[in-house]
Amino acid sequence: MFVSNEGPILHADLDSFYASVEQRDDASLRGRPVIVGGGVVLAASYEAKAFGVRTAMTGGLARMLCPQAIVVPPRMSAYAEASKAVFGVFERTSPLVEGLSIDEAFLDVGGLARISGTPSRIAAALRRAVAEEVGLPITVGVARTKFLAKVASGVAKPDGLLVVPHDGELAFLHPLPVERLWGVGQVTAGKLRRRGVMTVGEVARLGEATLVSMLGRGAGRHLHALAHNRDPRPVQVGRRRRSMGAQRALGRRRRSPEELDAVLAGLTDRLARRLRAAKRVCRTVTLRLRFADFSRATRSRTLREPTAHTATILSTARGLLTAARTMIENDGLTLIGLALSNLDDDGAVQLMLPFDDVDPGALDATLDEVRARFGATSVTRAMLLGRAEGPTVPLLPD
Repeated sequence: MFVSNEGPILHADLDSFYASVEQRDDASLRGRPVIVGGGVVLAASYEAKAFGVRTAMTGGLARMLCPQAIVVPPRMSAYAEASKAVFGVFERTSPLVEGLSIDEAFLDVGGLARISGTPSRIAAALRRAVAEEVGLPITVGVARTKFLAKVASGVAKPDGLLVVPHDGELAFLHPLPVERLWGVGQVTAGKLRRRGVMTVGEVARLGEATLVSMLGRGAGRHLHALAHNRDPRPVQVGRRRRSMGAQRALGRRRRSPEELDAVLAGLTDRLARRLRAAKRVCRTVTLRLRFADFSRATRSRTLREPTAHTATILSTARGLLTAARTMIENDGLTLIGLALSNLDDDGAVQLMLPFDDVDPGALDATLDEVRARFGATSVTRAMLLGRAEGPTVPLLPD
């Protein structure tokens, strides 16, 4: 019996998704540097990335790096429609699809050998279907583990296919830079590089105890496992989110405390509605800040009881923002984000703060009903009237 040397897991990732949709829909943009979003870069084509343009960069800096770039406004409905079509291809390819975002997913094709052939053949067919039916380039990595499949797709970009065979896993993985490991950002990479650790292979040779002493128990054990390609997680269908988040780029202009509070209130309203629509509650509220020098800060608070009440979440978020006021005044704020985590089903007891004789739960339910009937913008806070909320990014179902 033939035994394939290819892993069963595919990681499929659309290339520069928003920008690719714009180039697909406007032939004059093809082959030219395209930036989606004016004040802040939401996406950049590979032609723009070649000049150093990156997502979340300010529009002014992006245009300075690439003066010939064509800047287009975002069209979220077009991206949502394209994502729906691509996921249709995924679901026809395999019954085991785990969406990560609107433009990427894991697929398990291990049981499809007799029907569809080897994983590499299935991956090639998937790429052709997305190109022909949706008109977008997509990169696919094929490997034995989810981690390695995602690494393979990252190495194969743009518009590529890379298969990592069983007997070549560590030979492929170990020469890569440490940043390829999940969980290694600028801070962790800096700690490793200061110790002379530049590659994944050098991480693997350190040993778990050494990594734990450098990075802490959780991060050390995690990176040691990944450096040896130990990742037992299966592809999970219908997995519910562990967190929900939203963010708003502010540009480099100084914002007053009142403006920042309005932005925070808008993010909270949006997230709390999503939370209730998914019939879930949260326990942890996390505030994420990015400053003018590109440094970041995170502040969080875990509540005694889970909640989905807007007023409770907003009160908690405001407390976190107030605690960071000195940093904001000193460094200038360019992005504010809010995340809700430690999610549970809404059968859990909900925490609410007293607001005179008004029941926050009843008020939330009434407002949700009005918005469902007359539209999401039919009811808003007085403080948000006349203020742009920024683009609403399309999401997978919560």
